[in-house]
Amino acid sequence: MRLSDLNAPQREAVTTIKGPVLILAGAGTGKTRVITTRICHLLEKGVRPEQILAVTFTNKAAREMVERVEHMTPKGTVKKITISTFHSLCVKILRRDIDKLGYKKNFAIYTGSEQLSLVRRIIVKKAGKGEKLDPDVAISLISRERNKGIPAAPQADALINVVKHEYLHQLKLLNAVDFDDLLLLAEKILQKHPEVREAWQSRYEYLMVDEFQDTNRLQMELIRHLTGPHHNICVVGDDDQSIYGWRGAEIANILQFERFFKNPSVIKLEENYRSTDVILGAANGLIKNNLDRRAKQLWSSKKSADMVRLISMPGEQEEADFVIEDMMVMKDRDNLKFDDFAILFRTNAQTRVFEEGLRKNKIPYRIIGGRSFFDRREIKDVMAYLAILVNPDDDINLLRIINTPPRGLSDVIVENATLASQERKESVYKTLVSDAFQSTLSKRAQGAIQAFQEFVSKWQGFLSEGYPTLAEMTQDMVREMDYLPWLKRSCKDEEEATQRENGIGELLESIRSRPVRTEPELIDFLGSVCLDDERDTGKDDLEKQQGVTMITLHASKGLEFPHVYLPGLEEGILPHKRSVEEGTRDEERRLLYVGITRARERLTLTWCAARTKWGDRLPSQGSSFIRELDEKFVERSSWSELRNRPVSLDEAKNRFSAMRQMLGG
Repeated sequence: MRLSDLNAPQREAVTTIKGPVLILAGAGTGKTRVITTRICHLLEKGVRPEQILAVTFTNKAAREMVERVEHMTPKGTVKKITISTFHSLCVKILRRDIDKLGYKKNFAIYTGSEQLSLVRRIIVKKAGKGEKLDPDVAISLISRERNKGIPAAPQADALINVVKHEYLHQLKLLNAVDFDDLLLLAEKILQKHPEVREAWQSRYEYLMVDEFQDTNRLQMELIRHLTGPHHNICVVGDDDQSIYGWRGAEIANILQFERFFKNPSVIKLEENYRSTDVILGAANGLIKNNLDRRAKQLWSSKKSADMVRLISMPGEQEEADFVIEDMMVMKDRDNLKFDDFAILFRTNAQTRVFEEGLRKNKIPYRIIGGRSFFDRREIKDVMAYLAILVNPDDDINLLRIINTPPRGLSDVIVENATLASQERKESVYKTLVSDAFQSTLSKRAQGAIQAFQEFVSKWQGFLSEGYPTLAEMTQDMVREMDYLPWLKRSCKDEEEATQRENGIGELLESIRSRPVRTEPELIDFLGSVCLDDERDTGKDDLEKQQGVTMITLHASKGLEFPHVYLPGLEEGILPHKRSVEEGTRDEERRLLYVGITRARERLTLTWCAARTKWGDRLPSQGSSFIRELDEKFVERSSWSELRNRPVSLDEAKNRFSAMRQMLGG
């Protein structure tokens, strides 16, 4: 640890150790380095490691902090320092004193699957005739009420409220807590029991909190309870990167820090070591339009001749084609890797055309912060139906949709049919429709199987002839089985329901954009795009995968990439249409600011004049944020201008090479 390696504001942040300290660490200003060096400086000044507490949000961030401090301190020192997440800290507090709330100290912590199992059992037990409640939705509503105080339902006797009371009662009986309890109960102990609060305050004389802009009301109360009379509390964050309001984060915690801790030292880190001066100029011009913020101005000594490109596109297909071709040209021209490129999205619905283009050109990619378009539930369901029309003996796809939506075939019937098919060495479908198997069932179950068989036969007929396009046929098939209304009922909220519906629309557009009219063409389509098992990202650590990074803006925070593309800079997408209704435009602006500051060397922003939705081409409007970008740092152009612009010999060679790749040459 050498203080001489730090710039002046960083040194001040490290050496100011008495009283409350607010470090405003802008994007790319060396925040983690400051935090770890500050811990080492405390040790150098004689503070015992046991007296230091550093809290962050994720296990990954905590591990990284531990590793850095370990390299900078004598062997064994880091084990004596408490570096943990909020939840891990709360477990320590509860293990010591939860008995004061009527629990035993050997309480169990329920995982998500255990929560789901308990709630599912309670719903079965408490639901009246005709009442339905999705367990995932129930857990989400219960958590929202406990953390934000938003009632799960206004009527006291509503099923969700009955389930909530029984769930909390059962947890206590089982001597178990869930993740919400960890924070709620720890805060309750510290608030209600002064002797417990004072014991923890005397243990930790120096507190540090990372990513302070992401703290919620409950976490702020925990911090206040843990801070002793000396008020040696240091928080590090950036209000300009507060993008989790929808998850409960309170930006007021950082904006009004003085209200909680009087007369703090406020230190700004503004020298950015990541991006070029041009990229930061665009970012500063945008974020200054948020009036409720702490003023800061990022700057960099990295000069660049490359302006931020802002390109208008006719539609989403041209947008995707341009980005992919541009990446391929730059890769060849500048001897880059596909790992050097990232595409940042506001919504998951934007990824479909990009995924298709990348797959078509055999460009490796990884998805972070969202699921592959082709791995989404609604997409897999509809594609499974199409696969069954081509081949009813496809057991995997049949079992996926046999009761989706429900059609009167119980899990027991399906399980028995599967076992019987294995004994007979035939497909599940053949077993289901056989007289021998149906003779073992009730009349009602037989009727359900026969109705399903008629459904398959009918749409197989339509697949052969009767519809001009597969997209029209698929849309009518989805409508006939009431798939969307059923799917929406299982969604946690209106936003998820809209995303699912848009997913179906995107899938239909994907089918519509291809020459898929015959059964062989459908088989090729299913095989080449939607059933690509090699892209099952659930089995691999995404960080170990290589290729173009496709990432949501929310998930991109804390990351950086040499070359960034940010498509969909349109009203309704960014800012999201919901932000107008909820009054959260400032958070959307911060989200764009986060996206811009991910880029190290080159940034390209694009927007479309029109987008296709459910087969209709609808006009789009460029984002209102475009007007806020400083013109000194932005080069505006259009797709048609770039297409018609004369190119140099080198550009032509690189473009020809890229085109040859795209054509499979």
